[in-house]
Amino acid sequence: MPKLLKPLFVIRIEMGESDRYQDYRKLKKNPFSLGQDNNALMALFTLNIIFFLLLLTIQVGYYFYQQTPELYTSQVVQWFELPASLQKWSERPWTILTYMFSDTGGNLIRLITNMLWLWAFGYILQEMTGNDKLIPIYLYGGVLGGIIFMIVNNLMPSLQIGLPHAAMLGANASTMAIAMATTTLSPGYRFFTQIRGGIPIWVLMTLYILIDFAGVASQSAAYSLAHIGGAFAGFFFVFMLRRGKDGSVWMNKAYRWFMNLFTPSKKETKKNIRDKIFYETGNRNPYNKKSIITQQRIDEILDKINSKGYHFLTDEEKQILKKAAEDDQL
Repeated sequence: MPKLLKPLFVIRIEMGESDRYQDYRKLKKNPFSLGQDNNALMALFTLNIIFFLLLLTIQVGYYFYQQTPELYTSQVVQWFELPASLQKWSERPWTILTYMFSDTGGNLIRLITNMLWLWAFGYILQEMTGNDKLIPIYLYGGVLGGIIFMIVNNLMPSLQIGLPHAAMLGANASTMAIAMATTTLSPGYRFFTQIRGGIPIWVLMTLYILIDFAGVASQSAAYSLAHIGGAFAGFFFVFMLRRGKDGSVWMNKAYRWFMNLFTPSKKETKKNIRDKIFYETGNRNPYNKKSIITQQRIDEILDKINSKGYHFLTDEEKQILKKAAEDDQL
């Protein structure tokens, strides 16, 4: 067995998630790249940029024809932004999703800032949990932040005066969810480990919260509370995940079901004589065969850890890793 695999296989069962993650990083460096297919982080970047360019293009067209910013907002932006008014939202309920991917041309700095924070925390989260949890956490944070934004605006008397015109755009609440989920999952993670042991991730999280709140200080409290709601969504997701409740499962199943609607079904192949005679035994297996541990099988298990996370391995796959470790030590 190649010596490269040894760091993963010597995993102790009792070791913590952050420790196991560090061993896994040593085994397989840079498991995700931004150009990789089915990369959830890249998908979020792409959606945010597409929505931004779409709105920017329309905005330039309006300004070219010397239309007022108010007309552009009322005719275009309102179909993307989340309104504080429940009546307006009932007329365009999709904005609970579109607002978290949208930013107008005048908010380029906010878009760049959000994408930098999303990359900083999202890359770590993706490495630790696989590729299936990043987008669900992003959506949970955005939805909860949007709901809190509408509730606060409708309940606080001081905000009801501006209720018809209040609206929210941007990925702040969703990015906050990603940041909090990453910090909660691995509070001991450190950046720049070459510099005096590194900087703990909770320090970066604190800095992010301060910068984010400073950016909305001049706005109403509804925006700050919406971002706090996004952070709570990220924390609660990890809280439930540690108790065996994975909130991303149903969302990923729904996504795969929807994508399979556009995938042609494979035609059944005719069974050969061996399958008909020797393997049609009802629900019984004709015999139990012990798998030979090959490099290909090990790579398949590593890919599964890469895409879903270590805790999604079956007992058989964990035994294969353990057996491989024992063989490697002989």
